[in-house]
Amino acid sequence: MRVLLKCVASHPNTRIPFIRATMPMYLYPFLNTMNNERSYECLRITSLGVIGSLAKVQDPEVIEYLLSTQIFPSCLRCMEVGKTLSRTVSTFIIYRILLSEKGLKYCFILAERYLSVSQCLGKLVENLTEDDAENLPQLLKNIIGCYLRLSENKRTRPQLSSYFPWKFLDHKYANIIRSDPKVLADLRQLVCNLRTSKSCTIHCTDEPPTSSDSPGLSIP
Repeated sequence: MRVLLKCVASHPNTRIPFIRATMPMYLYPFLNTMNNERSYECLRITSLGVIGSLAKVQDPEVIEYLLSTQIFPSCLRCMEVGKTLSRTVSTFIIYRILLSEKGLKYCFILAERYLSVSQCLGKLVENLTEDDAENLPQLLKNIIGCYLRLSENKRTRPQLSSYFPWKFLDHKYANIIRSDPKVLADLRQLVCNLRTSKSCTIHCTDEPPTSSDSPGLSIP
């Protein structure tokens, strides 16, 4: 059933009829449960996988549908209570929504909503562990993508900077994403955005990070 729903959600010929029939709504109860037992976690991951298949394609109608069904709070809840895989997929969904202008605007319309997203991302970073090495690189990539998109709003950068967990710049996390030049470049740009009060210069080095303050970044 999981594979079937993901195929329906991702295929261009069935994706729109799938959301117009409001089929994803039947999955939302599994996203909103606070139960952490293995069986519930499996249901959570399965449901997130289907929603993730929808969000993966930047279709305006899909984004509008997801926003209208309050997917934001459901994903934030999964980011708080789920295991690493659930957190990875739910953060991916938030990131894909934020990539759209409508999704970004939705996030900033209410101060409480923006605050919830930034605080949830901060808690996610604070609770990072290296136990799940398989999913950690993708989770880091999604977190950086979300933060970078939020940091594009110059008006709220000071607030975002105050909630940003600077331990995220620890060399151990930078080493995990070092094999992905784009993600590392996004992290550099994020740091520059959050430190706009300083004169930022960014350059790449082939040397490994030498301090926990900045993974290969030069920020005077």
